[in-house]
Amino acid sequence: MSFSNLKKQSSLGSLTAKLVKEVEKSNNPQSSSGADERLWKPEMDKTGNGFAVIRFLPAPNGEDLPWAKVWSHAFQGPGGWYIENSLTTLGQKDPLAEYNRTLWNSGLDSDKEIARKQKRKLSYYANIYVVKDPANPQHEGKVFLFKFGKKIFDKIMEAMQPEFDDETPINPFDFWQGANFKLKIVKKDGYWNYDKSEFASAGPLLEDDDALEALWNKEYSLTAFTEASNFKSYEDLERRLNAVLNRNVTAPVRQEVTPAELEERSYQPTFEKKVEVEDDSDYGVPQTSLADSEDDALSYFAKLAES
Repeated sequence: MSFSNLKKQSSLGSLTAKLVKEVEKSNNPQSSSGADERLWKPEMDKTGNGFAVIRFLPAPNGEDLPWAKVWSHAFQGPGGWYIENSLTTLGQKDPLAEYNRTLWNSGLDSDKEIARKQKRKLSYYANIYVVKDPANPQHEGKVFLFKFGKKIFDKIMEAMQPEFDDETPINPFDFWQGANFKLKIVKKDGYWNYDKSEFASAGPLLEDDDALEALWNKEYSLTAFTEASNFKSYEDLERRLNAVLNRNVTAPVRQEVTPAELEERSYQPTFEKKVEVEDDSDYGVPQTSLADSEDDALSYFAKLAES
């Protein structure tokens, strides 16, 4: 798709309709060799708060969705760390997901607690333009990848599907009719909390289309995060899980965890107390899930596209 077509689809509103269709499809990575310099991370100031202004960017050229959705596991067992992408991201069976489900269905509170500690975590990746970064002003005016969790994704969905009739829905990923995102972080009960974050008024990111096109061409691939090469086979994951849990296996392989991996694990926006119980639905407990919120948005914009 050319840049001129991108702008044309923006004015027609077809980008939003296409995006919502991709949400429906998504309902049905990262190298571990070191820190990824493409990733932008917010930082807390001396008062323990964080603030930055970013703009979510459209899908990269040749791709349909402006975010990538990845499930992963990160926990320490008696045999070492288990830090792996989950095959459930690809809609496939995953040995740890199956084991956790068995634990949950045992009916024992102790087994449920183990399952919670080992449960999968949801992360999103998107291209962003850094508008303001007081902690690192050298990042301003540049394109990065941004890793975020359900809380921020919910903010995006709320912008697309406002709660009140006097609010105008926006596509936060649109160059011309999107809006800057004011990222506000406070520490609450030891966790990063994003409740105060909000979108500003809608408007073009930049007035110059040539400059916008240049930014668009600097975006990073998002489909790369869900390529099969970023996921180990079921058998390899099962062997690693057996080694971490010290289950009876032949010749378990010890996995060394690099400092970069531990740093990446510590940066988990989804590690909030509310999120700790939201994924219990994986194990058969009725909960309001992320898929439900995405389905609501899909229904809303399907009607909007027809009007």
